[in-house]
Amino acid sequence: MRNWLLLALVVGCTVAGDVLSSFEMKRHGEISRFHPGLLATLAQKKFLILSVFFMAISFFAFITLVQTADLSFAVPASAASFVIETILARIVLKEHVTAVRWWGVLLVAAGVVLVAD
Repeated sequence: MRNWLLLALVVGCTVAGDVLSSFEMKRHGEISRFHPGLLATLAQKKFLILSVFFMAISFFAFITLVQTADLSFAVPASAASFVIETILARIVLKEHVTAVRWWGVLLVAAGVVLVAD
């Protein structure tokens, strides 16, 4: 049961971190050149800071997961984040997802289900 909770934490925090990061970077716009003030500007972006926070939680939860669960379970099962991220990219970020990518999502989801047994 503990491994499943850790896996849910890893997947949930990874998804939250990636979606928040993408959202904030789209709001900021393209970075055409690097300058010292850029880091200060990015450090003030609240969704980007929240994204880093979620990614840190995901990292430490994953480290704990691989200490307690088999690696052959932990790594493939954490791929469930790709499925959720693709769905949220379509719904929340309004990104275009091609049919080939949807098929890829279905294959990843099937793989996660097979590993979960």
